Amino acid sequence: MEDLLVIALSGLVSGALYALLATGLVLSYSASGLFNFAHGATAYLCALVFYEVRSGLGWPAVPAALLVVLVLAPGLGWALDRLMFRRLARVGESAQIVATIGLLVALPAAGLWAVELLADAGAPVKPAENQFGLPGVGPSPARSWQLTEGVGIDSDQLITWVATALVAVALWVLLRHTRLGLRLRAAVDNRSLTELRGISADRLSSVAWMIASGLAGLAGVLATPLLGLSAHDFTLFLFVSATAAVIGRFASVPLAFAGGLGLGVLQNLVAGYASFAERITGFRTAVPFLILFGGLLVLTRRARTAGTAAADAPPVDHLAGASWARRWGVWAVLAGALCVAFYTVTTPFWSGLLAQGLAIGLVFMSFTVVTGLGAMVSLAQATFVTGAALVAGLLMSRGWPFVAALAAGTCAAAVLGALVALPALRLGGRSLALATLALAFLADQVLFQLRWLRNGDAGWPVPRPVIGPVDLSDDRALGVALVLLVAMVAAGLSVLRGSPAGRAMLAVRSAPAAAMASGVSVLRTKLLLFTLSAGLAGFGGVMYASYNTRVTATDFTAMTGLVWLAVVVAAGVRRPQYAVVAGLVFAAAPRLMADYVTASAHLPVILFGLAGLALANDPDGYCAALPVRAAKRRAGAASAEAGPAGAASAEAGPAEAGPTGAGSAEAGPARSDTSGAGWTRAGLGGGGSSGAGWTPAGSGGAGPGGAGPAGAGPAGAGPAVVGGAPVVALAGSRGVGSGPSGSGVPALELRGVRAGYDGGLVLRGVDLSVRRGEVLAVLGPNGAGKSTACRVAAGLVTVTGGEVLVRGRAVTGDGAVRRARSGVVLAPEGRGVFPSLTVEENLALCLPDARARDAVYERFPHLRERRGVAAGALSGGEQQMLALAPLLQRPPEVLIADEPSLGLAPRVVAEVYALLTELRDAGTALLLVEEKAAGILGVADTVAYLSRGRVSWCGPRAEVEEDRLTEAYLGRAT
Repeated sequence: MEDLLVIALSGLVSGALYALLATGLVLSYSASGLFNFAHGATAYLCALVFYEVRSGLGWPAVPAALLVVLVLAPGLGWALDRLMFRRLARVGESAQIVATIGLLVALPAAGLWAVELLADAGAPVKPAENQFGLPGVGPSPARSWQLTEGVGIDSDQLITWVATALVAVALWVLLRHTRLGLRLRAAVDNRSLTELRGISADRLSSVAWMIASGLAGLAGVLATPLLGLSAHDFTLFLFVSATAAVIGRFASVPLAFAGGLGLGVLQNLVAGYASFAERITGFRTAVPFLILFGGLLVLTRRARTAGTAAADAPPVDHLAGASWARRWGVWAVLAGALCVAFYTVTTPFWSGLLAQGLAIGLVFMSFTVVTGLGAMVSLAQATFVTGAALVAGLLMSRGWPFVAALAAGTCAAAVLGALVALPALRLGGRSLALATLALAFLADQVLFQLRWLRNGDAGWPVPRPVIGPVDLSDDRALGVALVLLVAMVAAGLSVLRGSPAGRAMLAVRSAPAAAMASGVSVLRTKLLLFTLSAGLAGFGGVMYASYNTRVTATDFTAMTGLVWLAVVVAAGVRRPQYAVVAGLVFAAAPRLMADYVTASAHLPVILFGLAGLALANDPDGYCAALPVRAAKRRAGAASAEAGPAGAASAEAGPAEAGPTGAGSAEAGPARSDTSGAGWTRAGLGGGGSSGAGWTPAGSGGAGPGGAGPAGAGPAGAGPAVVGGAPVVALAGSRGVGSGPSGSGVPALELRGVRAGYDGGLVLRGVDLSVRRGEVLAVLGPNGAGKSTACRVAAGLVTVTGGEVLVRGRAVTGDGAVRRARSGVVLAPEGRGVFPSLTVEENLALCLPDARARDAVYERFPHLRERRGVAAGALSGGEQQMLALAPLLQRPPEVLIADEPSLGLAPRVVAEVYALLTELRDAGTALLLVEEKAAGILGVADTVAYLSRGRVSWCGPRAEVEEDRLTEAYLGRAT
């Protein structure tokens, strides 16, 4: 029993550190959608600064800890968020993973280099790398207390427990009982909706990153006596704590915190009571990675049946269809020049260095297969390299020829890759990366500790082969041979990319469900990718070991693989040529740095790590960015030569060609909707005319008097055509949204707005305006651009032309937060509520005053009954009422409602429309978008019809003509 208590207490120490790191991971991920692989590196950097400030500069322990935890760590989190994480949140998951891994590599090296520079400058700093037995926050040496016989604790353990408990209480109070915590939880639920409520998600993200970095800094300071100053150990700590983050589903701070504590105890219990493991070398140190891998498999939700592919789309191939000479000519010339250089201009040293770069380039090509083709991030490539090289060395020591040993080592790596892939492929994204890294650490700790495989610390000799008259012990001959090998592998990968198997791989990468529906086995394809990648890594590993003439089990650790990944993805992972460039840079850059910049070994590591930061701007790497920028320059030059006529032609584009060319990016394939075909003349022609008249297609709403800012188009323009018939303007028309009174500045106005997504144009010159106390109904079929117009008006989509005005003031450049604060509220399609927050918390976000919330409950007694229920558990009608209820207490200037009746029963739809009418009567300007027109026409003052991104018809509700609108809606004559 005493042994169990001792094991549990010591486990709670490491568990407390896991809890702190896991909580920071959950906070930062929730706020930005970014899993920070560099979280442990932040903890290490803070521990390093704490050690130097306390031991080097002589500060007392507590002030030094407060400086690090309350100033340095939050400042680092704020800076990284502003400089890197905000931009990374907009790129693909593969680039996010690699960029933060680059940061993991760079931060410890940057700290150690700074210590070196300070020491050279005469500052009183101490050697810091791999120092152990260091003092913590408490007294040094630590004081001990005996709880019972055989059970004791020391001051460092006690401080860790107390600090962790205080943090847990503080976080609970912050998240559950403060307005900041409520907003943070709202941003976790729905970042976009948070901004639509006037709350800056970017500021919340900065706060979350500051808190997360502060927790990492606290963990680093508390872990100093336990881990010393070992960047490797801090990184391992992070990856185990990631299991606790998985327990919390990357969203729940309490679950992640409790999971961290439990992991520490479980780790100690397994290591202490697993007696069978005493015969397995390295098992005890591998327990955390077994827990990590098992936790990922058990706790990660199955988003797709065979693993998830990253969502980043492949870049445009600007050389598609080009001749072989244009695609490969430059690379062939460079390869030939390199072969000649080996025997003419390079020194023996540089011949060897370039050969080393080509050998590592073979390994880097394996990333082209698994990440470039498959969009899966594998962090186990160094394991495949080590396994293949050790097998080849073992067989050559038994008399096998080089070629046979090379083939056997390659096959061994491929089999190892398949074994890694089988359990891991059900995962995706960050979970797959963590799982492969856990398996890589397991191989380092257990598999490569087998004596018969590793041959002790000496390893195995891997002599260079002699092929006929060619002796590859000469670096020049080896270099030429590697050039030929690299060329053959690159050609093979290019052939694979264009083959049916390669097309299946690309299909699985971009759309797994569609690929499966087409008869492609997603699991088999991913397994093939992983196996092929592992085999190629093993092949390159044997050649790399041959260059070194010896291999040991510690030459290529799991951490080495992280550096490799950062280097190759920063160069460009989608083309094998870029992997070769990355290999040459990886081999040559440290030497060039040592000769011309500094002899410190830390600077090259910093630069390799920081290369990943460039992915925030160039997600496909710096090599891939060069042809893209060149193509843009050529396109710009061509556009300039074409002049205005060419520009106008380009703007029209193919989307205007016919009915199917709406060019909409918002709703997929266009379809006809017959929901409005059965309107009756009575239902369409009710009273309440706003007095607005017909306007030419695309002209939008003119200001008072018909000559407002929207204008009616150039003089002499012919009548617009809708459904084959001209639409003419009535005399005295005031245009769209002129309002009941026909006077005053519009509350919201869109003038000639053009906007779209990813370069595709959806809105093509939309003019709309709505005044206070008016309801403007925007109708149109699916794909017409209605939701895009709403998002443009709310500031969620940036316009490429035209302007947006609120009460006559231009707000075109304002984002969603500033629009919301100026009184423009968007009720998005679906339900504008935060599903994980309770009814009370949803209301408190919009109505901080308790009396205002009580007034809502008086109006909607059913909401009072369910005030403690999560909003996601409400019915659709209740959610819509919850979204609109706060607006009745504080009517906005403008309400934009996108499909407010979507998915609601007819009775609830009537209640929603009654609330909207009440808002109109309170003076709110309402822009309502609906696909089904029958219900909304009962409350509308003005009706506008959107077709192919243009306003093709508009007018007062009383003058809607059934035949004409039906013809336009259905695309045929009635």
